[in-house]
Parts: sequence; C-alpha cells; structure tokens
Amino acid sequence: MKSILIRGGRVVDPASSLDANRDILLKDGRVSAVEAPGKLNGAAKQEDAEVLDAKGLVVAPGLVDIHVHLREPGQGYKETIASGTAAAAAGGFTSVCAMPNTIPVNDSPEITRWMQSPERGAHIRVFPIGAATRGSMGEALTEYGALKAAGAVGVTDDGKPILGESIMRQTLAAAARAGLSVIQHAEDTRMTGGCSMNAGALAFRLGLRGMPVEAESSLVERDIRLLAELKNSRAHLHVAHLSTAKALEAVKRARRNGLHVTCEVAPHHFVLNEEAVSEYNTHAKMNPPLRAEADRQAMLEGIIEGSVDSIATDHAPHAAHEKEQEFERSPNGITGLETALGLTMAVLHGKHKLPLSRIIALLSTQPASVLNLKGRGSLAAGCSADVVLFDPAKSWTFQASASKSKSKNTPFDGWTMLGSVAATISEGRIVYRG
Repeated sequence: MKSILIRGGRVVDPASSLDANRDILLKDGRVSAVEAPGKLNGAAKQEDAEVLDAKGLVVAPGLVDIHVHLREPGQGYKETIASGTAAAAAGGFTSVCAMPNTIPVNDSPEITRWMQSPERGAHIRVFPIGAATRGSMGEALTEYGALKAAGAVGVTDDGKPILGESIMRQTLAAAARAGLSVIQHAEDTRMTGGCSMNAGALAFRLGLRGMPVEAESSLVERDIRLLAELKNSRAHLHVAHLSTAKALEAVKRARRNGLHVTCEVAPHHFVLNEEAVSEYNTHAKMNPPLRAEADRQAMLEGIIEGSVDSIATDHAPHAAHEKEQEFERSPNGITGLETALGLTMAVLHGKHKLPLSRIIALLSTQPASVLNLKGRGSLAAGCSADVVLFDPAKSWTFQASASKSKSKNTPFDGWTMLGSVAATISEGRIVYRG
C-alpha cells in the first residue's frame, strides 16, 4: 500500500480539537503523523508517498453512516454492497453500518461474515448490524455474543420494531452483557396500519391515512422506561431516524436522568416537511414519514443545540418500478449517501452557520462514538487512514441519473448543494476522486 501525503489543507478533526492548516501522512492504512505544513516533506519523500494537494480544501476524518440499507443478500436488483459503498465513497463516507433487514435476515454470524467478505467488492468498510430477534420476528433473541464475534456492531429489528415489552427488556439486558447497542425503529405499528404519510390536515386533503407522532414517541418513552428499570449502566438504547419533537423531548429527559440514550436524525427530516408529498411524490415517501413543519424545526433545533448525536442517512434504495406505483403501494425509503454532506453543509453550515467542526462531529466523530467504532471518526496518529477532502465553499448540483447507487429514488434530484467531495480515502486507499 503506497503512503499518501495530504498537503496544504485545513484539517478539521473534532476528536482532537484540531482546526488548523496541517499536513497528514498516511502509511500502512493508518494515520502516521499530523504536522505543521512542510514538516512531513522529508518523511514523505523517504516513503515515496503520493502527494495530494489539499489547498483550499477541508481535510476531515472519513464520514461514518450508522444507518444504511445495502440490500444484500437477497435484493441485489435494488443495491449491492459494491454499488452502495461506491455511492458512499462518492459522498465522503468511509464507514457504513448495514441494517439486517436483508433476505434472509442477517440474524447469524454466517451472514454477518458474508457481508464483510472481500468477494462483496466493498469500496469502504462495512460494519454489519445484526438482527435483535430471529428473523426479526420479535420473538426469540439471536446470539448476541456470536454476532459480535463475527463483526456485528449493534442489534436491531429495524423496519420491524420490537413491540413486546418482555422481548425488549430481554434485548436490552442481553445486549448490555454482550457490549452491544440496541437500535430501535420507534414505531408502534398498532397505530400505523395502512398509513403512508404523516397524520394531519394534509393527509386528510390527500385522502391518505396518516401516522400519528405518538406512534414514534410512545415507543421511545416505553423503551426509555424499560432501560431505567434495567438499572444497568452498560445498557445503551439508540433511537434510529428520530423525526418528532415529542420523541426528542423524551430522549432529552432520559439523558437528564442519567440514562445512556442516543439518537440520530436523517437529512430529509431536517430539510423537508410533509409538503414534499403533496403531489403524491413517492420519492418523498419514507418511514418515519416527513413530518409537519414544527417537527422539522424541532429536529433542526435539536441538532444545533447538541441534543442529536449524529446525522445518519437511512439510505434505502428501491428499483424504479417499485417507486412508480400508487403512493400507498410504493415502498418507503430514499437514497441518501451522496447527498448527506451536501445537504448538511447547505442547511446547517450555510444557512444556520453551524461551524465546520460541528458538521464533521455529527457526520463522523459522534456516530463512530455512538456504536464504538474504534479508530474511526478521528485523524489522530494511529487511527484508521479514513479521510475525506472536500471544498466547503463549492456549490454543486446533484443529478440522480449520475448516482453510483443502483437506485435513483431521491427527492433531491436537481438540488443545489454545498461542499463538493474532492477525494475519499478508506484505510489508506483512494476510493473516490471528484
């Protein structure tokens, strides 16, 4: 593996409290040194390192997405691990955590290892998340210790929330013993049967059944209560794709009470509101659905004030023929790996003036911490050589037709974004050049 010298860039590394012009030497898949400009020239020459000119660019730890759907095994016509990770690299991501709702469900060490096999052709590192229950049926727990040993970094039945109190209590306890996080898709499906968008006046006008905010908030509140009853300091509950003010308030109360509860918000939930589906636009149909403007504002405020731990895409590719159906029949989900940085930069940095260090923390450092991905989300010496170089001032237009994903189901086709990725380096390999 050839060494790489990244020279002349603005290094933004929240984990090291660093925001300054620095040169970085990458060697043998690790960060070898971070020094003042010019100090690594001799070492780089000795290593015969490839030189990347980063003048005018931000150099940051590679982005980390803790919520993606790569569709393999079983649904390669939507996405493959190879195509999904190519899209991730183009978006500046160097690590993704893959949800288990595959076919078959990833509820075993064998499938977990299969997903990480070199034969899958991943461009970046894939961290599988194992199913919390067998077949994600919410009845019998999987073998958490064996899943972790095979490489799983958490457990979830994402897409099929764990409704049974007894099973959820067992899940939290068993995951704590194994040292794994429990990720919950917070949706009480007893309230959402036949629903396809957010409940409210717009749903009424469109003649569609709506999902009430309580379907999300009530399950978050229940899970927090179970976590408190467990009284285990190792237990960790992570709320996936949080979308309502009421659920966010529950998370904030839990933290004030000393519980280990974290949450993520997807870019579409702080960029769009329910009006995006007003023309029955299936490319804006997802679960949880786009909410009312007040909830969108609450997600923004939660991110800005620091109540939200991470931004995660919930990248959910579907084939064109699946999305080109009646709104109620169309599957939930949009792609997001190539637009996350651009949307976050445009809205949070460009419009709301959130500092670049906070942007990088939300997209890299903090998600790596949430799931304990050691050596990721930082450019400190010895960490994995995962780096993204991007121009923070450059506007660009996203064209879905040019996406590296196999699927094009996005509401952001033709949108102007901010922050263009110049290069992505995963474990010391250049996997994308803009």
